[in-house]
Amino acid sequence: MVLGVSEGTFAGAPTSYYDLWRVEDGKIAEHWDVMETIAERDTWANENGKF
Repeated sequence: MVLGVSEGTFAGAPTSYYDLWRVEDGKIAEHWDVMETIAERDTWANENGKF
């Protein structure tokens, strides 16, 4: 399994990206992904941010 986590923008909104791959015999066998808008900083419960 390989997990990639990144941050960028989508439609002008700050967004987090998560990609998960299952690799079998050196090839990608399955892929899942999720995009989630990052909340406004003033709504955060702590200063750690999304990651």
